[in-house]
Amino acid sequence: MAGQRRRTLAAWTAALVLFAAAPAAAQGIGLPTQQRDVPIEIDADDGIEWRQDTQAYIARGNARARQGDVAVHADKLTAYYRKDKDGKTDIYRFDAEGKVRITSPHQTAFGDKGIYDVVKGVMLLTGAPRLVTENELITATDSLEFWEKKSLAIARGDATAVRGDKRLRADVLTAYFAPGKDGKTALSRIEAFGNVLISSPDEIVRAERGVYNVRTGIVRLRGSVKITRGNDQLNGDAAEVNFVTGVSRLLGGGGRVKGSFRSRNVTPGR
Repeated sequence: MAGQRRRTLAAWTAALVLFAAAPAAAQGIGLPTQQRDVPIEIDADDGIEWRQDTQAYIARGNARARQGDVAVHADKLTAYYRKDKDGKTDIYRFDAEGKVRITSPHQTAFGDKGIYDVVKGVMLLTGAPRLVTENELITATDSLEFWEKKSLAIARGDATAVRGDKRLRADVLTAYFAPGKDGKTALSRIEAFGNVLISSPDEIVRAERGVYNVRTGIVRLRGSVKITRGNDQLNGDAAEVNFVTGVSRLLGGGGRVKGSFRSRNVTPGR
């Protein structure tokens, strides 16, 4: 039994080394712009098996696949492979099930299930997915996608980005990653599409679309913009909200700016 486990573990490791070294394996296993010039390593508490009938490798029990400084954790990890025309192993799909967690130096993603398409370089997370960065929390009801080749992530379905006491919500949020000053990949900006809403303790801002610069903390909004503070409302085509200072302002140039203000009732003689 021990010998069989060693053989299956050796077969798994060999397959992953081939995956990392193959020409199509410039992709990694998780977040965009990760290190890909090192082999993928995998370990699990409850063993690793090789199923030749279904052409799959399965790791169970606190399973982890790691490449460089990015790792995928799950209760169960499955790699599906096929043979190329030269007879070499080609892993084309990577599934993660149960308590899925993708970790990297600047962000961590969570979900119940993950599917990684090796050819497209796309990781799809479902099951209340969320992405935690150094300053933001991004959540969605439908899915969270990571597109390695484009260095972006897409949150779909009531997508929300939270920073402190401020929220940016939209039907779809697209997050872009870029190298930081330390050379590590970090979130740089978020684009919001459809039913955009920014809320804070003092105001609510609505628009059709917006762009959030993560490094400056500024959100620029376009299309049917409405800024509401209590009973007062400002309407325009463009606006800017500063998450750092808390200042919001309408911008001219896209049409006439309008304001509606309701004065507090004052008792005569006072």
